[in-house]
Amino acid sequence: MARDPDCLFCGIVAGERPAAVVLDEADVVAFLDIRPLFKGHVLLVPRGHVGTLVDLPAALRDPFLDAAQRLSRAMTDVLGAQGSFVAMNNVVSQSVPHLHLHVVPRTKGDGLRGFFWPRTRYADDAEMAGYAGRLASGTTTG
Repeated sequence: MARDPDCLFCGIVAGERPAAVVLDEADVVAFLDIRPLFKGHVLLVPRGHVGTLVDLPAALRDPFLDAAQRLSRAMTDVLGAQGSFVAMNNVVSQSVPHLHLHVVPRTKGDGLRGFFWPRTRYADDAEMAGYAGRLASGTTTG
């Protein structure tokens, strides 16, 4: 898979940039975030340059998600966290334009409160059903 010479994460994957690597496999690499929400906050990236989740090749979906599951499990089994927060931005709020999944250790009372954006409401059940129908029509394959 191609590498972007200007991409920070491609540089980390290639060993040209420093990082505390926690997982180094054929398809994926994970390393500690240098500005963690909590100690142990990991970023999981595809080895090759992939911009967003939409761009992730089908052949990498299982290895990527498998690694995410194992990292999430390590948060509890190894770090002693009660759970984990798993998140990914696509374009908006994506600080590095290379697909990366955040896996963050969580413990009740750790101070992280819900999502980082305001919530909204649907006007009524009809509006909710309209959004559900539109999204369902956009998720069909073939």
